[in-house]
Amino acid sequence: MSVSRETSPQGDVEREPAYATEVFGDGIGRARRFAGSLAREGELRGLLGPLENARLWSRHLLNCAAAAPLFATGSEVGDIGSGAGLPGIVLAIARPDVAWTLIEPMERRVAWLSEQVADLELEHVTVLRARAEDVPRESFDAVTARAVSALKGLVPLAAPLVRDGGELIFLKGASVAAEIDAARKQLAAARVSDPRVDTVGDGVLEEPTRVFRGTVRRARA
Repeated sequence: MSVSRETSPQGDVEREPAYATEVFGDGIGRARRFAGSLAREGELRGLLGPLENARLWSRHLLNCAAAAPLFATGSEVGDIGSGAGLPGIVLAIARPDVAWTLIEPMERRVAWLSEQVADLELEHVTVLRARAEDVPRESFDAVTARAVSALKGLVPLAAPLVRDGGELIFLKGASVAAEIDAARKQLAAARVSDPRVDTVGDGVLEEPTRVFRGTVRRARA
């Protein structure tokens, strides 16, 4: 599948793929506005690398949005290290029926996230300036993250934030199976059951998204 680009002051920007509307549905308008903001300001504000505009849709927006069906209607979800809003802003655009909390410790990134939430009128999104370690335990039905750290470091941060029976849903790369093997001790300590890798976006995306999933089951007295 060829990728088309258009030129902007920030360099070549990937054109919106035809299948983006299928992925975002009614949220495509907001997705386009967010893509435009990222293309204009992402590199300037230190949110994206200098080469990322050339794969903005396929590598970033659509990669994140493909995971949207994995979250339950009416659930409360925390996004650790939300950064540029990947995946939190994207998932919030795709799933307005879910309450999202974007957790980010860096002030300049919190400012960006707050601007985007206001501009996109995402009333179901809260931006929280905090480290994951400082967020109250068992605050969410699920916790997600993308490009934060390997599972060995991420699971101990995220699992305490999930309510009993809730889920960890992390967007991962090609090495996720090896990450699971390396994190067996941390997964057991956090009582994460059924750790697995799912792929989403098959038959739609050029490259499906790999997702780590695991359920937090706490022991009862």
